[in-house]
Amino acid sequence: MPNPVAVVVVLTDAERAQLEAWARRPKSAQALALRSRIVLAAAEGLGNTQVAERLGVRRATARLWRGRFAEHRLDGLLDEPRPGRPRTVSDEQVEAVITRTLETAPADATHWSTRSLAAELGLSQSAVSRIWRAFGLQPHRQEAWKLSKDPLFIGKVRDVVGLYLDPPERAVVLCVDEKTQIQALDRTAPIFPMMPGVPARATHDYKRAGTSSLYAALDITTGQVIGSLHSRHRAIEFRKFLATIDKAVPADLAVHVVLDNASTHKTPAIRRWLAAHPRFTLHFTPTSSSWLNLVERWFGELTTKKLQRGTHRSVRELNTDIRNWIKTWNGNPRPYVWTKTADQILDSIARYCTRINDSGH
Repeated sequence: MPNPVAVVVVLTDAERAQLEAWARRPKSAQALALRSRIVLAAAEGLGNTQVAERLGVRRATARLWRGRFAEHRLDGLLDEPRPGRPRTVSDEQVEAVITRTLETAPADATHWSTRSLAAELGLSQSAVSRIWRAFGLQPHRQEAWKLSKDPLFIGKVRDVVGLYLDPPERAVVLCVDEKTQIQALDRTAPIFPMMPGVPARATHDYKRAGTSSLYAALDITTGQVIGSLHSRHRAIEFRKFLATIDKAVPADLAVHVVLDNASTHKTPAIRRWLAAHPRFTLHFTPTSSSWLNLVERWFGELTTKKLQRGTHRSVRELNTDIRNWIKTWNGNPRPYVWTKTADQILDSIARYCTRINDSGH
C-alpha cells in the first residue's frame, strides 16, 4: 500500500542550480522541465497534493517524480532507455559500407550490389540497403553528361538565357527544333489491356510503317506550339516551317528564334529567306547544349505521353495522332519557366570543370 507520507526532499546547491536550469527550458525537453519543477516545489516543503495543484498535474505524477528523485537524485528524472531491439550495425560498419561503395568495385562487376557488398562485409543485404538509402548512394545508376566545346559558349548562353529571363518588347520568342525519324510502329500482336494486378502487356517486336519528322516552335511566354510534319528534314523543309511561323505570328511583332547549330539552319537558301524577312532573328545555342532549348522539354513530354507506347499502322495515323496531341496541348498550354541566370549556369559549369580537373582524370 502506498506510503501516505510524502518523501522529504532536500537539495544541494548544485542540484538546485541544475533543476532550475532544466525548469527554464523554453522549447525542448518539456517533460524534464516539468519534473524539475515538481522536485523544486517538493523541496519547498509542499505535499504531493499541493504540488499537483500548483503545477496542474495529477497527484500520482507528483508522487512518482518526488520518489524517483529521492531514490536516484538527478539521474532519476531522466528518461530510461526505451525498450526495443538493440542496434546491430556499428558506426565502423556503416563507414566501411560507405567507403567500399565509393572507393572500390568488386572483382567481377563495375559496381557493388547490396548482396555482393553484404557478402563482402559480413552484413545482411537489408542493412546495406538501409545504409545506402540513408546516404543517398545508388551504385546501379549512371548519368551521362557532355561539356560543350563551342568557343562562343559563354556568349551564346548569355544571349539565350537573356531572352528567356527578359524577352524583348513587341516580340515573340520561339524555341525551335525538329524531332526527326519518328517511327510509325505497330505491334505484331494485339496489346493485352491492364487489369487489376496485371500491367498492360505488349509484344517486344514490332512492324515499321515509315517515319515522319516534326518541326515545332514553342512560345516561351504562352506555351503555345506551332507544329509542322514533313517526310524529310532538309533545309527546304526548315524554310517551309519558317514560312509557317511567319504566317502564324502577327506581322507587327519581331520574331526571335532559339535553335541549334544544325547545318540545315545555315544554308544559303535560309540566309536568303532571313534577309527577305528582317523581323526574324536567329539565336543559336552552343554545340552539345540541347538542354538550353526549351522545346526539347516539350519533345520529352510528347515522347513519354504519346509516342513511347503508341501504335500506328501507317505514317498517316502517326501524323494524325501527333497533330491531335498538339491541338490538345494548345487547348491548355503550360509554359516552362526558366529560372537560372546565365551567371548561375556558368558558375555551375565552372565548379564541375574544377571537380573533373581535381579528380586526376
